Amino acid sequence: MSKVMQLMEEKFMPIAGRIGSQRHLVAVRDGFVAIMPLIIVGSLAILINNFPSEAFQNFMLSLFGEQWKTVGGNVWNGSFAILGLLVAASISYRLARSYDLDGLSAALISVASLVILTPVTKDWGISYAWTGAQGLFVAVLTALVVTELFRILIKSKLTINMPEGVPDGVVKSFKALLPATIILILVGLLQALLTVLGNTSLHEVVFNSIQKPLQALSDSLPTAIIFAFLNHLLWFFGLHGTNILGPIMDSIYLPLIEKNQSLFSAGTSAFDVPYIVTKPFFDSYVFMGGSGTTLSLILAIFIVVKSAHYRSVAKLSAPAGLFNINEPVLFGLPIVLNPMMLIPFILIPTVLTISSYFAISLGFVPKTVAILPWTTPPFISGYLVSGGSWSGVILQIINFTIATVLYLPFIKAADRTQMKQQNDAA
Repeated sequence: MSKVMQLMEEKFMPIAGRIGSQRHLVAVRDGFVAIMPLIIVGSLAILINNFPSEAFQNFMLSLFGEQWKTVGGNVWNGSFAILGLLVAASISYRLARSYDLDGLSAALISVASLVILTPVTKDWGISYAWTGAQGLFVAVLTALVVTELFRILIKSKLTINMPEGVPDGVVKSFKALLPATIILILVGLLQALLTVLGNTSLHEVVFNSIQKPLQALSDSLPTAIIFAFLNHLLWFFGLHGTNILGPIMDSIYLPLIEKNQSLFSAGTSAFDVPYIVTKPFFDSYVFMGGSGTTLSLILAIFIVVKSAHYRSVAKLSAPAGLFNINEPVLFGLPIVLNPMMLIPFILIPTVLTISSYFAISLGFVPKTVAILPWTTPPFISGYLVSGGSWSGVILQIINFTIATVLYLPFIKAADRTQMKQQNDAA
């Protein structure tokens, strides 16, 4: 075990650390985080509009009339329906700021470029089909490429410099004028070329050749297990697995939950929407209490542990753990770089991923149809993400029990070692 640990520390951790701090991946991660409040609000609006309770639906109908769902629909239009535009602006802004450039100018140019690349409807309106999650890959790609072009043009001094005394906002605006002109002309030429050669758009090319096959692959059990395994392996070595994998998981899994939500809002049952593995799938059924399902570990400590250190850490960590904040356990117990906790910390999320996948695929539990704040406590989250089904809560209880039972022998062995060290010290 020591040789394996040494090998991982020498070879794996430096690579993972560089990936986690890579400028473009950080910009993508921070860009998704910045728009998360809008995503959550849009998700809750859909959930309220389609809450599976006849009494609730009749109450809202009698109180507000037949148009009561219009508000929720408008909220969805301002969040999920324009997800690609929001992501393009947010990522571009973050990346430009990492270069100490004008983030607002870069974001505006990126959004303008994305609009050029987006197909229009017959009456020349922007198509919602491509401004939402379905156009997410092109939005991310556009933000990164346009911002890099903006940086190159700014550094090449292809700018209009204003004299001293001119307001700062005007200076920035004119400085971005030539770069914006060049970028928009290039993007316009690209779209014209795609139209002439194939009567298509970049959105359609990317969706059919990359995004669609990748989404089909990501909804599989093996892919879900790989993500769960890598997330916890990174955390074990003290690296923020959720942040490192976040750009990849958000790009892949947000379109899936958006598709589930749109069908659910149209009246499709949560059992009949297409995708099993989504971001809420992991957050609600696998990461209860945070990565490693550490809320179950806290319960296991209260059941069998005698060590004052472990019990103190559990008492201090329990309130935060209820809201899926588990850094006190990860670094206080510790789990990070603790060989005795490596097996359960990685094994348990893998087991819960498998149990949750089969429970949903066999029709015992509805698929996920809502995105919630990651701090939503377990059991509440299971009810909401499943579209208001108690079977989601039952799955969480079963998974929580499995995780607690699996943690028991390992934490008991660790407790014996801790008690022996205390006795020796005494």
